[in-house]
Amino acid sequence: MTDIEVKGLSELQKLLDELPARIEANMVLGGLRAAAKVIRDEARRLCPVGENLPRGHKSGALRDSIRVSMSSKHGTITASIKAGGKNNVYYAHMVEYGTAHHLIKPRNRKSLFIAGLFKEVIDHPGAQKKPFMRPALDSKVDEAISTFAEYVRNRLDTEVTK
Repeated sequence: MTDIEVKGLSELQKLLDELPARIEANMVLGGLRAAAKVIRDEARRLCPVGENLPRGHKSGALRDSIRVSMSSKHGTITASIKAGGKNNVYYAHMVEYGTAHHLIKPRNRKSLFIAGLFKEVIDHPGAQKKPFMRPALDSKVDEAISTFAEYVRNRLDTEVTK
């Protein structure tokens, strides 16, 4: 978990208190989504493409699976940047964190057919980590905060002039 210190929150809260709750929630939701998109775009840029893909997977599928999801529960609005988990892209965490040396054994057969040979066990050396999500957050957190502030500022100006 990353803690981010933002200055000027008391002034922002004072302005938000003067707005109807619906506008406040929409403003924060939109600003948070805009900020998360900054980090999502950087994660897509940093994501390795076409390297050591599992058989049957298309190049760029992991990059294309990176998305922003929003949730609002009990007055708390959350933005998440997620990778994988859709379109059979199950390996996002393996790319981000790498894998250890391991053995691959067949589940329902006596052997595996790899590279024209039948093998009972395959000694996999593991995979090096190629982080893309954490570096995206680390490098773009300031820009994301600025994007949030700019979005709220522009929206406040619009709401106040109505």
